[in-house]
Amino acid sequence: MDPETVRKHFDRIGRIRVLVIGRSNAGKTTLLQRVCNTTELPEVFNAKGEQANNGQRGDHDIENELIFRSNRRFIFHDSRGFESGSVSELELMKKFIADWATKKQLAQRVHAIWFCIPMSESERPVVAAEEQFFNECNTEHVPVIVLLTKADAMRGQAIGKLRDEDMEMKEALVEAESLATQMLSEVSTKIGNQLGRCRYPPKSYLAMSGMNKEAADCEPLIRCTTNALDEVELQKLVVSAQQVNFDLNIEWAVR
Repeated sequence: MDPETVRKHFDRIGRIRVLVIGRSNAGKTTLLQRVCNTTELPEVFNAKGEQANNGQRGDHDIENELIFRSNRRFIFHDSRGFESGSVSELELMKKFIADWATKKQLAQRVHAIWFCIPMSESERPVVAAEEQFFNECNTEHVPVIVLLTKADAMRGQAIGKLRDEDMEMKEALVEAESLATQMLSEVSTKIGNQLGRCRYPPKSYLAMSGMNKEAADCEPLIRCTTNALDEVELQKLVVSAQQVNFDLNIEWAVR
């Protein structure tokens, strides 16, 4: 897409708005930093457009907008997920999605939801309250992508499992990669089966690893999000908004 066309679309639609859901240890902030190619914390703005404490959770408000100075084409809304297990948290999220996913103006809508499930807690990947979200929260108007964050944690779990089987450390280090891949596949299948039975299942699943590295590759996430969207203009805007993979921009420019 040529720069002038991109500018016109951004003038009309505004920015890409993503709701990020996940527990406090799901790696959400690190993920967003990689997407926006920065190590800085985001600026936080309340519903009135007033700047709040940068990067501080404080009194958490899902209505707040998180914007990184390195890439202002993305607007993020952060939900702390269901770590508290409270009914009010679920009701708050249901209302937010109902309000923001069906706004008349495309520019005002939430365009995608990234639901983060940390593989560092793969022994209980989906808690009851999270499953309740997929049964009760109507997401027919906005695609939900389940991100299996911290997928590289499976390697440590694989090493531990092999050591428990009395394998020598040197050999365990060699065998761990293959076992970790197998374990991740099994957990992913389990999550897919569990959430696939829900009333409002996710549209896509994606394992994310290495996000703690500044050179982490976010192309799979951008592709997955783009493919999950129904609006062609939004698809191209997501690709244009990301600034870390120019080959992807070129690929979509010729479509």
